[in-house]
Amino acid sequence: MTAPRVARTRAELADALAPARAAGQRVGLVPTMGALHEGHASLMRTARQEVGDGPVVVSVFVNPMQFAVGEDLDRYPRTLETDLEVCAAEGVDVVFVPSVEEVYPGGEPRVTLDPGPDATVLEGRIRPTHFRGVLTVVAKLFGLVRPDVAVFGQKDYQQLALIRRMVADLCMAVDVVGAPTVREPDGLALSSRNRYLDPEQRLRAVALHLTLLAAAHAAPYGIHAVLGSARAELRSAHGVDLDYLEVTAPDLGPAPERGEARVLIAARVGGTRLIDNIAITLGRSPDERPVPDPGGS
Repeated sequence: MTAPRVARTRAELADALAPARAAGQRVGLVPTMGALHEGHASLMRTARQEVGDGPVVVSVFVNPMQFAVGEDLDRYPRTLETDLEVCAAEGVDVVFVPSVEEVYPGGEPRVTLDPGPDATVLEGRIRPTHFRGVLTVVAKLFGLVRPDVAVFGQKDYQQLALIRRMVADLCMAVDVVGAPTVREPDGLALSSRNRYLDPEQRLRAVALHLTLLAAAHAAPYGIHAVLGSARAELRSAHGVDLDYLEVTAPDLGPAPERGEARVLIAARVGGTRLIDNIAITLGRSPDERPVPDPGGS
């Protein structure tokens, strides 16, 4: 197991990638905020599959610009030593660990990215400045690393959709790959914030996954059945405070009557806010019998 090269400055990053660029190799990027777990490791494996012998770069940067006042910026776990071990185990070539000053020279940038109307729904309603910070730092990382491929997890589905929109609208030459959500055996999506849950809260948190499964089971019978079944499942959950439960199109637009859609949920368990989502196909074939909507529309 070879330790990855650690780059802390733009110059060190450019130097680390220079041989690959000279050889015409593809470069893969996995942007993270650290506190790495198996979900992140799966992104690294996906990046490796995409670039072959080319370098895989993992960035570890807790981005202050995506945290609003009162959010958990100071509380967010910083575990660089173990993060480097995860990267080494997955054969990562370069770990980019910049300081805030390296990413934001001169402080808060005067030029930032407007994430557009899709950032005003779901997470954007709760965290109105969040995606401005996310897209700004991702655009910076794309400029610094110049990856051919960037891999993001589907757990943060709205983030993934907005990054894809940014790349398309701004003609960025990056292939954005969405990797499947990695889950605990009971279905809880892996997240760096799961470590905040005490044992009782951890048991309660699986309600998010169960709610999504109930929604997916009802998908053949339409959106009203999806929401009704999901809400019925939530009514049986204790200690789970719902922020939102919505069905959208894959691009975050209005859900179709039939076809591919996404169910997205966010809830607080104790003091910890968790998100999750699942892909569904709305609509049923003519020989399928409708089921009653247990929770109304």
